[in-house]
Amino acid sequence: MKQQQSRPNILVVNDDGITAPGIKNLLEAVQEFGNVVVVAPDGPQSGMGHAITIGKPLRFDKVDLYPGVEMYKCSGTPVDCVKLAVNKIFKGKKPDLCVSGINHGLNNSINVIYSGTMSAAVEGAIEGIPSIGFSLDDYTQEADFSHCKKYIKTICQQVLEHGLPAATLLNVNFPQGADLKGIKICRQANAKWAEEFDERKDPYERPYYWLTGVFQNNDKGEDTDVWALEHGFVSVVPVQFDLTAHHAIPVLNTWTFDTPVAKAGDKIHKTLAPDGPSLG
Repeated sequence: MKQQQSRPNILVVNDDGITAPGIKNLLEAVQEFGNVVVVAPDGPQSGMGHAITIGKPLRFDKVDLYPGVEMYKCSGTPVDCVKLAVNKIFKGKKPDLCVSGINHGLNNSINVIYSGTMSAAVEGAIEGIPSIGFSLDDYTQEADFSHCKKYIKTICQQVLEHGLPAATLLNVNFPQGADLKGIKICRQANAKWAEEFDERKDPYERPYYWLTGVFQNNDKGEDTDVWALEHGFVSVVPVQFDLTAHHAIPVLNTWTFDTPVAKAGDKIHKTLAPDGPSLG
């Protein structure tokens, strides 16, 4: 670890809103490691994924919720919070760590795609900041986060000491209950929600739809986040934002298309269309 002249700067974000109990527990867990700045949505933003605000103003205002903590509420999405923090608060001097959560509800398996919590962490990683998303298997406002803190401290300390591989962040999920067996490094399970839409009627007898569903685990491996959580472990999954399916490229290169397919490393020869402009 490089010796630092001052305490690390830590950005804390979430998707449940600035008054959510989870973010209070997270900032308390990381305060001992550095200078904490909180930027969070002014209301719940769960399930927003990597949405950003376009076409309407973004606002963020300083708030005083917890003594000694610099905090801002933002009118935008969790990703907006990270972008504004880097650009306007840190003014381009990146924080040393970005932590997101603690989310009320798991973000294991396919949930990582939809999660505002994880998207905020992904945005931090895109900015080149070591980033971690934390989630707990409890959706209630009365959720007990106390058993999460020592693991949050351990994981954050390791990331501050060692950094993370390029373009990689961590997805950390906690089961309920204090009797945890430890940390398990996992892969993302092949599991998803089998979704349904419950049709209901409003007072004017007009139909509306409420998203419901059942969680289906199609992955019986014992190295997955679902398995770890079901067996009392804290799951830690390294996540990347490069969505390229690299294993599929050789398969696609065997297909026959109407026009030649340029493969990696091929030189591209430009030609002129009949009307003159170059075609690449």
